[in-house]
Amino acid sequence: MVILKSRQEIEKMRKSNILVAEILEELGRKIRPGVKTIELDRLSETMALKRGARPAFKGYRGYPYSLCTSVNSEVVHGMPSERELKEGDIVSLDFGILNDGYYGDAAVTVPVGEISPAARRLLRVTEEALYRGIAAARAGNRIGDISAAIQGHVEAAGFSVVRDLVGHGIGKSLHEDPQVPNYGSSGRGIELKPGMVFAIEPMVNEGTYRVDVLRDGWTVVTADGKLSAHFEHSVAITENGPVILSRID
Repeated sequence: MVILKSRQEIEKMRKSNILVAEILEELGRKIRPGVKTIELDRLSETMALKRGARPAFKGYRGYPYSLCTSVNSEVVHGMPSERELKEGDIVSLDFGILNDGYYGDAAVTVPVGEISPAARRLLRVTEEALYRGIAAARAGNRIGDISAAIQGHVEAAGFSVVRDLVGHGIGKSLHEDPQVPNYGSSGRGIELKPGMVFAIEPMVNEGTYRVDVLRDGWTVVTADGKLSAHFEHSVAITENGPVILSRID
């Protein structure tokens, strides 16, 4: 069941998502060769607690950390560790909080120092795909319009979209209906209405769209070992078009 949010609820979600955006921005400034991903996890938790919010991922279905740090061929759910980031890596930071009863959720993929032209293009196309999907998130459209906009842009660039993982509704629960796939056909799926709030999150692979899960039970990696990127915003559907809640204007 899709839960519509009131304007007051959307405003609360905006506050939650702004906190997420602030924390991701601060984490992004810390990214450099030699930084351990566990340090980023600790910092994200400290920043959330200082703001009076609770990290959303820690303990969710047993996940032990506050932050997901997915490096290079890791698609999502990468677990922080003593691993040091290296020059040329790319690292996806996925973070969520619960604040005043409402969740915020966003992700960004960040270059570590100087990265290859191919990696930089992957990041650019993935972020562009996110904004193509957001532009299609208009009342009267359908979920498939978001999906098709993302898939079309990604595949035109020669990359692939992950099929096994999707975006989702968000609100008082971290994951609500509906699912928001990154592939599909225009005009299909439920109709978009004001009050819906989605986490739109293209996960884009350099090679095959197929993925595997590591033995830790969490880390999703590309099946062919090639790079993957992930960008995400929480977006409200309004009478005046989509509103990105997790962006600092």
